[in-house]
Amino acid sequence: GSFMLVNTSGRFAGQKAHLLMPHLKENDTHCIDFHYYVSSKSGASPGTLNVYVKVNDGPIGNPVWNTSITATWNRAELAISTFWPNFYQVVFEVVTSGHSGYVAIDEVKVLGHPCTKTPHFLRLQSVEVNAGQFATFQCTANGGTDSGDRLWLQVISSLPNVLISGERRDSERNVKREKLRALHLVIIPYCFSEPPVPIAPPQLSSVGATYLWIQLNANSINGDGPIIQREVEYRTSSGSWYDIQPVDSTSYKIGHLDPDTEYEISVLLTRPGEGGTGSPGPALKTRTKCADPMRGPRRLEVVEIKSRQITISWEPFGYNVTRCHRYNLTVHYRYQAGGQEQVREEVSWDTESSHPQHTITNLSPYTNVSIKLVLMNPEGRKESQELVVQTDEDVPSAVPLESIQGSTFEEKIFLQWREPAQTYGVITLYEV
Repeated sequence: GSFMLVNTSGRFAGQKAHLLMPHLKENDTHCIDFHYYVSSKSGASPGTLNVYVKVNDGPIGNPVWNTSITATWNRAELAISTFWPNFYQVVFEVVTSGHSGYVAIDEVKVLGHPCTKTPHFLRLQSVEVNAGQFATFQCTANGGTDSGDRLWLQVISSLPNVLISGERRDSERNVKREKLRALHLVIIPYCFSEPPVPIAPPQLSSVGATYLWIQLNANSINGDGPIIQREVEYRTSSGSWYDIQPVDSTSYKIGHLDPDTEYEISVLLTRPGEGGTGSPGPALKTRTKCADPMRGPRRLEVVEIKSRQITISWEPFGYNVTRCHRYNLTVHYRYQAGGQEQVREEVSWDTESSHPQHTITNLSPYTNVSIKLVLMNPEGRKESQELVVQTDEDVPSAVPLESIQGSTFEEKIFLQWREPAQTYGVITLYEV
């Protein structure tokens, strides 16, 4: 046992005396047993007796035990635990108050077993927690205690400024909330894990109009495993729509997509514990194919008919019909001319209008014209119903001069001639 006597007479307030115990490294709980005496004739405290525990030669911290006045010899027990490779040192300190008297410590013993009265903490297992989350753990103190006794717990972790708070349970019915004071008594092995994030984006396997096959490509990660869940997050590059789907294999088919639309696809990985889902990995940007148009243009109607041109209109349509952002609309028409059928087609550029229309020019007057619209994109084509329209009549061409023949009689001249080369309608009258 060690002995220390401090005579505070003639000392000004704040002077300190220390008694340092040997370093203790045993992987166990120790009981520090000692007697102490603090007394003065005036009745005023001669000083304060503090006990500190320094871990691994670190800072002295706050006192784990102290007293100011006793007047008689008393006995105290302190239960202190440490686990290899950590070690600690018990430091007794006397701080004078400026009053005369004596502070004494005697029979200081370090016992290699738990204390008989003072509770001691059982060894705590490693606590694993994902970064940014709260860890929950139980530390049990064994031994008898009075309801007024205080339990002191020190946490040493790999990260500084870890705030520890909890509940003291004297029994199942009596729960008292209090801070667990950090005073270098017990070391808790901590492990902070970073949630996993894929290093590379997913890879594209095949593309359809409404689906994408991808390979997750998530074997290489930043952060910590094990991986217990994989999810695919996909969103449209323009707009705020997105979805997340759990995946149980290394490849996945994303379905029910819009045709000819760019998507951003990334993988989310999850490790055990709350907050174990990492941020999305690098994104794959890819576009679905166009789909076959839903139908052809509807409500093909005549707006105006002239002798040599026809203007038509149709019902406006959008992406829900074209199923592609790249498409064209052509006007197909046919008619008889010179005994032969003529077939033509023209591209209509008036597809974005709210009242789309197109004018076909250079037609023959008084001629039946068959018209239809054809909607095409890279994946297919759809036609409208056919519309048959007759152009208006027009002024006929001249009677061929060489065809006019005259036969003369006594009182009359008989004329005959051929029809004009182009009648452009029904000839109702010849004038001579």
